Amino acid sequence: MIYKIRKFTDSTHFTNAIKVTIAAVIPVVIFSFLGEFEMGFAIALGAFFTFPSDIPSSLKHKINGILVTAFLVAGANLIVNIVYPFSWIFYPFLAVLIFLISMLSVYGQRATMVSFSGLIAVSLAFATLNSGWAMVLHSGLILAGGLFYLLISLIFHVIRPHRYIELQIAECIKLTAKYLKLRGDLWTLNANKKSIIEKQLHLQVELNTIHQNLREVLISSHTTSSSSHQNRKMLLVFITLVEILELALSTAFDHDKLHQKFDDHPTVLLTYQRLAYNLAASLKQLSKSVKKHTKYISKHTLSSDLNSLQLAIAEYENDLEKNTASEGVFMLTTMLQYAEKQVEKIKIVERAFTLDFNSQDLKGIDKDLEKFLTPQYYPLSTLTQNLSFSSTIFRHSLRLTIILMLGFIIGKFLPFHNVYWILLTIIVIMRPGYGLTKERSFHRIIGTVIGGLIAFGILFIVKDNIFISILSILCILLGFSFTQINYKVSAIFVTMYVVFIYGLMTPNIGDLVQYRILDTVVGAALAFLANHFLWPSWEFLNIPVYLEKSIKANQDYLKEISIFYNKKGNISTSYRLARKNAFIEIGNLMASFQRMVQEPKSKQKQLPQVYKLAVLNHSLLSSLASLGTYIQSHKTTTASEAFNVVVDTAIKNLHNAIAVLKENNLELKVNLPQEDLAMRFTELKNIREKELKEGIPIDEDAFKLKMQEAQLVIEQLIWLTNLSENILKTIKILKDS
Repeated sequence: MIYKIRKFTDSTHFTNAIKVTIAAVIPVVIFSFLGEFEMGFAIALGAFFTFPSDIPSSLKHKINGILVTAFLVAGANLIVNIVYPFSWIFYPFLAVLIFLISMLSVYGQRATMVSFSGLIAVSLAFATLNSGWAMVLHSGLILAGGLFYLLISLIFHVIRPHRYIELQIAECIKLTAKYLKLRGDLWTLNANKKSIIEKQLHLQVELNTIHQNLREVLISSHTTSSSSHQNRKMLLVFITLVEILELALSTAFDHDKLHQKFDDHPTVLLTYQRLAYNLAASLKQLSKSVKKHTKYISKHTLSSDLNSLQLAIAEYENDLEKNTASEGVFMLTTMLQYAEKQVEKIKIVERAFTLDFNSQDLKGIDKDLEKFLTPQYYPLSTLTQNLSFSSTIFRHSLRLTIILMLGFIIGKFLPFHNVYWILLTIIVIMRPGYGLTKERSFHRIIGTVIGGLIAFGILFIVKDNIFISILSILCILLGFSFTQINYKVSAIFVTMYVVFIYGLMTPNIGDLVQYRILDTVVGAALAFLANHFLWPSWEFLNIPVYLEKSIKANQDYLKEISIFYNKKGNISTSYRLARKNAFIEIGNLMASFQRMVQEPKSKQKQLPQVYKLAVLNHSLLSSLASLGTYIQSHKTTTASEAFNVVVDTAIKNLHNAIAVLKENNLELKVNLPQEDLAMRFTELKNIREKELKEGIPIDEDAFKLKMQEAQLVIEQLIWLTNLSENILKTIKILKDS
């Protein structure tokens, strides 16, 4: 229990909540003592408005983002107050303002949060309408609140400059450990492979998010300023974790075939699985150590596990005749080599958090890093290109504008207590996707009802204003802490905070609770109906885009592997970028599938085929990672013509799949006939064996290594060719249905 509480209070979400709570509470307390509560509350609003834009990034981007948000929210508040008295221009002006602020989301994640803050500021402008000097003063106080939040955020950055990175790295280590554990689960006899792969795909979505956060912070900081030793160390850990993930994915064997081959010799597989579990356990332990800020001492002897696997392989070879055991020994030796590389990578991560850190590990890690970041520039053309119904953000902005205007008119002309709460509810709940909007609507209503009842009960019993003030501070702290963790719980605490604040300001608190619940229900209903009926963004419409990107990313990755196998040398930046994009796009495809599952059954079109394609693309990525990792970590022979023919066949299959997806059948190319392809595989093995035996004399061990290469490369080529064919067939079924 104590560990869970400590884990929660040491989290990034809790730290961010502390920042905004401090930035909001200090002005209220100070100005309340001066008898100017409303001025303090206006400054607190500025801090609340600005807070969402404080997302992971370099210090420069953080400052710029918060400054833009602070001026936007203050300006939006001022301009709404100026135009409000002129009803003949107010309504069209409000619609245009909402639409333009919503469209800012086309510029990426930070712009999306700036847009959110601007919309919140517009809705809450109706809570306190002013005129003359009062509206200028109020907007100025909101701006001051935004700038004060920036100051608090910078103070936290100075006090604990690396803590955010450490926590994100710890989370990345933990998720990577989970991934290794799932890979280990595949070695269990009769394992539920479908369930395990589904969990891996879900985990890939989480890993994509945290990888992107770390890239933004570590690489931006590294390329825009003189990088500190700590920053470079964390960058090394992050890059190593990505390589560990690739290695984990690259243990791509036909597990059914392996179990058949080793049924009578289960010790080798159990020994390998134990090693896989200990690799995961080592990372999990390291993650806890980083979070607790304690010295890391490994509890697992990975070297001993490697020795056990070597002995198990030797016993297997002794039990069978050498020739009979050769294929199995090749497989097991490859598994051992993967494990050795994994242990080597984990030791690099371990050294980064111990006194034995080796500065040589840092050598050359900063090559072309800026290419791994999404460029941050904001041309007007990006906005104009999205002004069409083909843009999800355009449809969402138009939908949001219409429903906010409808909510404003309903709140204005019907006997509602506060129109701004209806608008606020719509903005907070409504998302481009139907599933998330539906979920947040439900959680918001439940949270508001529960929070309102709890707060009303407390106010009915407790009359001490100081105690209520302390509770309100605690509620806003917990409300912001749970926003990203559990939205329902967040809604409970935020509602309690609002009720407590109004309880301190007005006596008719019972009416307030009733109106607040009614406003929330109306806002949630409007948001839900809008997403269902106004140009809905059903996920089945977006799936083809994600499928195409995922297939194209795998195709590019295969091309880079082929180039590397043919040319040898060092790993190129284009290879690493292709690998990164392949991992990102499979995660994006699975995230799209997850959103589809949340939608009505009638809109879950071709769901089985979509899931099958996600699994096939993940399996293809696994095969590519296996091939790529092998040729990186071994001194391979010259690629034969047969190798290139087979690779070209797989590339053409993927090209054809994309063509079918685009309904561009004219571009389809004829596949290599199956009998010709089979002959190429036989040719690969025969040529390799002939080359090795008739070429430069080599000893038996060297010959075994070369034949191991031939076997592994051929098996991966067979598998990725079959996968590429299955992707093409499934795409055809998807389009036909």
